[in-house]
Amino acid sequence: MTSTITVVVGNPKPASRTLAAATRLAERLGDGLPGLRPGAGPDHTIDLVDLGPGLLGWGDEKVAAAVRTVQESSLVVFASPTFKATYTGLLKLFLDQFDGGTGLKDVVAVPLMLGAGPAHALAPELTLRPVLSELGGVCALPGLYLLDRTWSEDPALDAYAERWAPVAHALTRHN
Repeated sequence: MTSTITVVVGNPKPASRTLAAATRLAERLGDGLPGLRPGAGPDHTIDLVDLGPGLLGWGDEKVAAAVRTVQESSLVVFASPTFKATYTGLLKLFLDQFDGGTGLKDVVAVPLMLGAGPAHALAPELTLRPVLSELGGVCALPGLYLLDRTWSEDPALDAYAERWAPVAHALTRHN
């Protein structure tokens, strides 16, 4: 059985730190998953800023393809910078494309948010994780919050992956 890992990034800046952190998290969570070699990056990366105005309605072919990619994935890291104590409107527009209750059925959904300071450390748990769960995602892993300026030196991402990768692996074997 092969696992598929996807990264979805809702940062309005292309090639952002959010994208880099999400890619690293996906890489670390994927170590040891069936069909993946250690250190392999995600199979798919969806930088939502690239979808542009297609996110503002329904029926855009690129957006529909991105939705299918997510739905066919075993594990998806949903990442956003923290704006006004929550995830971005860009990510919200994308999540609106999924059917409630079933849109993320059988997808292990991992919420990741980056922010300027510790004041919003609960944002992934209080804002992003509930919406992923409402869409039917398997949200057994807690959300991860990192400081955007220091995330790459912070041992928190690696510690999170070490702690939660076995759970992600177990869940993806059953999906």
